[in-house]
Amino acid sequence: MPRSLPGRSRGSWIGRLLSSRRRHPLAAIAVLVAVLFTAGGAYAALAPSTTQNVQAASSTQIEEGRQLFAVGCSSCHGLNGEGQVQEDGEVLGPSLIGVGAASVDFQVGTGRMPLAAPSAQAERKPPSYNQRQIDSLSAFVASLAPGPAEPDEEWLDTSQGNVARGGELFRTNCSQCHNTTGQGGALTMGQFAPNLTGVEPKHIYEAMITGPQAMPVFNDNTVTPEDKRDIIAFLESVQNEPDPGGLAIGRAGPVAEGLWAWLVGIGLLIGMATWIVTRSSKA
Repeated sequence: MPRSLPGRSRGSWIGRLLSSRRRHPLAAIAVLVAVLFTAGGAYAALAPSTTQNVQAASSTQIEEGRQLFAVGCSSCHGLNGEGQVQEDGEVLGPSLIGVGAASVDFQVGTGRMPLAAPSAQAERKPPSYNQRQIDSLSAFVASLAPGPAEPDEEWLDTSQGNVARGGELFRTNCSQCHNTTGQGGALTMGQFAPNLTGVEPKHIYEAMITGPQAMPVFNDNTVTPEDKRDIIAFLESVQNEPDPGGLAIGRAGPVAEGLWAWLVGIGLLIGMATWIVTRSSKA
């Protein structure tokens, strides 16, 4: 008789083992656990760095941030950033677990938080904390769970940006709300897209990766760090443009200029013509 191959015998033995165990009550659970472990490992390996990079911070800085958070933020967001919901179901403060250091630096650095009073949208105002305190708050929130980190200085150096390309990207992704030159505009439900004039490059970048309020999130897979730098370079170039014609009129282009010409220019001409006719008839 021909001798059976060792590899073939081993494969047949494994096949018989799997076949005998596939109807086991725990087989489906075992397969599910294996799939979850595989998917989780793949996500951890391939997830964008902005969502897995927790900023390095000393325990002293985190503890200082914890104390500042307990005094100024916990009344709405909870002592551990878990958020709070009132008895009627209204959200008093959303959970901050996983929002990352970038969100805290943006919200607190632009003075939007702490919120003075409930409103449709938090507005920019002078910050209540200095930068050292903001860094400590950011470190504490970042220690709660991984989230978007503050941008590297490399992506804030607008001298390396492409202004023309940034203008194209801004008009494609941002002008629908912020106007073609970043002057802002009205939205629904009492909200608005803020004016981007005078906003620090870091805060513009952080807004893109965190999506505050009605703004969508532009992660690095959607808009790369190079793209974000180009957009910021374009906004800076617009702000530095002179106004040889006089008033900027929101830099909205011919629409605003034409409206100004009709309401003011033509209005003055009609008024002067009416005055001349009136004077002539009296004479």
